[in-house]
Amino acid sequence: MYDVKKKFMTGAEIATQAAIDFGADTMYGYPITPVTEVFTNWIKQGQKYLQTEDEIAAGFAVCGAVMAGQKAFTATSGPGHILMQDALSMAEGMRLPFVAIVAQRGGPSSGTVIYSQQETTLACFGGNGEGLRLVYSPGTLAELYTLIRRAFNESWQYRFPAIILTDGYTVKTRGLVDLENLKVENVASAPLVKEGEIKHWPNIFTFEEELYTEVMKSKADFDKITAGVATAEEYQTEDAEILLIAHGIVGAATKVAVDQLREADKKVGLFRPITLRPLAVPQLNSIAKKVKKIVFIESSLGQLARIIKDELSPGVGASFEYLQCPGLGIEIEEIVNQVSKF
Repeated sequence: MYDVKKKFMTGAEIATQAAIDFGADTMYGYPITPVTEVFTNWIKQGQKYLQTEDEIAAGFAVCGAVMAGQKAFTATSGPGHILMQDALSMAEGMRLPFVAIVAQRGGPSSGTVIYSQQETTLACFGGNGEGLRLVYSPGTLAELYTLIRRAFNESWQYRFPAIILTDGYTVKTRGLVDLENLKVENVASAPLVKEGEIKHWPNIFTFEEELYTEVMKSKADFDKITAGVATAEEYQTEDAEILLIAHGIVGAATKVAVDQLREADKKVGLFRPITLRPLAVPQLNSIAKKVKKIVFIESSLGQLARIIKDELSPGVGASFEYLQCPGLGIEIEEIVNQVSKF
C-alpha cells in the first residue's frame, strides 16, 4: 500500500522545506545552476527573499541580516561559492550563524553546471581564515533534509558559519521522502545581541595580538564542540581489511558497493564522513588502524583524501589506493571493479 505520509520531492524542494521548518526568515541569493531551484522553490512557497546583483552581495546580505536579527540563509554553487568566501570569512571571524546550501559543480572556473566534489577544499578551508566552519555532506535526500536542519540549529547554537555541501544530482533528484518521520527539533537560540545592549563587534583589528587572541578563542570554542558535532557513518568495518572512504552521494554509492564486494568475499568496510568540518577523527583512526589498505573514492583529484590523511594517526600503517574522477559521477559498478583488483 502506498504510504500517504511520503512525498515525491526533489532535493531542491526538500532543501527549501528544511529551511522553512527551521523557521528561516529570508533567503538572499543569486541564481546559479544547479542550485537555482532552491531559490525558486523558496519564492514559490511565498517566503521573503532578495535577489542580489551577485553572490558577493548575497553573502554580505546574510551577514547583515543575521546581525539585524533575521534567520537568513543563502544557496550557491561553483563560481558563486568562490565569490562568497569573503562573506564566509567575515562570518567566521565575527562568529555569525551564516548558513549556505552549496550544490557543487565541476571546475576549474565555470566548468560544468551539474556535478562534482571539487568544492570540498573550498567549503572546508576557503577564505583567509582557519576553516572554523561547519561542513555537512549529505548522501541521500533524507539526509539532505536532516543535515540542513542540523546546520541551522548548530550554526545558531555555536555561532560558526555552516555549509551543506551537496551536488546537482542530489538537488535535482526526485524521490519519496517521509519528512514527518525525520525528527529534528529546532534548538532555541539566543539573540546575537541582547535587546538594549551596545556591542563593539569588530572585523578588523589594529594589533596582531588582538587578532591572535580572537582566533585562538574561536579555535578553542570549535574544539570544544567537535565531539558533539563531528559525525560519520561506519559500515561493515568490524573485520574489514580494506577501508573505503567516500562522502556525499559517492559515499551512498560506495555503501552499496560494499555489500556487493562482501558477497564476493572481500573484507571491505566504509567510513563515510557526514561532517567534513569538524571531522570525526577518533572514529576514523580507530577504524583505520585495523585495516591493511585504505581506498579513497571521490569525484575530485584527492580533495577528500588530503583532508583525511592530514588527520590520520601516525599509527596507521595501511597503504593507500585511489579512485578519483573529477567532475564525474561514480557508479557502483566502477567502485566494485576497482576494489576487486586489490
